Amino acid sequence: MALTLVPEAIEEYATAHSEPVSPLFEQLREETYAEMESPQMQVGPLEGGFLRLLVRLARARRILEIGMFTGYSALMMAEGLPDNGELITCELDPKAEAMARRYFARSPHGKKIKVRMGPALQTLKELTGPFDFVFIDADKENYLAYYEAVLPMLRSGGLLVADNVLWSGRVLKPKQETDRAIVAFNDALAKDARVEKVMLNIRDGLMLALKR
Repeated sequence: MALTLVPEAIEEYATAHSEPVSPLFEQLREETYAEMESPQMQVGPLEGGFLRLLVRLARARRILEIGMFTGYSALMMAEGLPDNGELITCELDPKAEAMARRYFARSPHGKKIKVRMGPALQTLKELTGPFDFVFIDADKENYLAYYEAVLPMLRSGGLLVADNVLWSGRVLKPKQETDRAIVAFNDALAKDARVEKVMLNIRDGLMLALKR
């Protein structure tokens, strides 16, 4: 999967003119690329900063993340929460969990994050809303199932963000099951009157859906 649909020079220019990330995030990014398979699954500084800003704009106090990986996005969003905020994040990979927890422990915002290990659809059955903000960035085949499971827990006026909705352009000519799953998710949201939505071509595509 490509890192971005945007030319690298433009990506670098935009990053240089955005809020800089702390050395902790740089270290997490470097370790992720050195130690993890498929490190491109990690959000970059631009997308991470965008998520943090969205959390602040939404004045979120309670966030649900599906797909933690090594914790970059969770820690970014936690920075946008107030001191008494809470972020619940779901993950399957114990190696990713171990790395994420080490970095959470090094940040004053890590105390806001609660990690739930196991299949996310099962975890969601054990959670109660309301949530102010939801970020979906996990296995693409279950995107639509995650959406239907979390939407009732998202408060009215709450924001849902889904990553990789352009899927390196493969949404235009879907061939594999994963491609078709993303297309089905995008089509379902486009027709869903329960949310006001906009798709952005940031990195690999972001869907923003505001619950009515």
